[in-house]
Amino acid sequence: MLYRIEDSILVGLLLLMIGLAVTQIFLRNLFDSGIVWSDILVRILVLWVGLLGAMVASRQGNHINVDILDRYLPERAKPLVSTVVQLFTALICTVAAYFSLLFVQVEYADGGTLFAQVPAWVCESIIPFAFAVIAVRYFMLSFENFKNIFTLRL
Repeated sequence: MLYRIEDSILVGLLLLMIGLAVTQIFLRNLFDSGIVWSDILVRILVLWVGLLGAMVASRQGNHINVDILDRYLPERAKPLVSTVVQLFTALICTVAAYFSLLFVQVEYADGGTLFAQVPAWVCESIIPFAFAVIAVRYFMLSFENFKNIFTLRL
């Protein structure tokens, strides 16, 4: 159920982003006008779509990775290395979530707006949220993988 909600939000924001961009092109080329805040909103939507896409990719550990070690490691070592990599990814995402939360708090205190009186911190709030979700997912994947290592060896 949660995955469907994530997917629906991601698809909706992607369609909105594409629709705004196409509308803006249409309005500029045919009517020499446009939506004043559309370009800023499209940039913000790129951020949201990118981070929501990263959250979706982190569900099963389907992130972009360098798998050169997988080619040269013995089969018995691969699960352990995978667990360490997942744990390291979770730790890095936890640090990113913490510092991006500090950034959003500074933006909240500053009170700046980006477009149509929407506060900047609202648009940037996806950053700590997404990194926190990705961190939790990678912690869960690493613990599950760690559990499987000991289940297989016993």
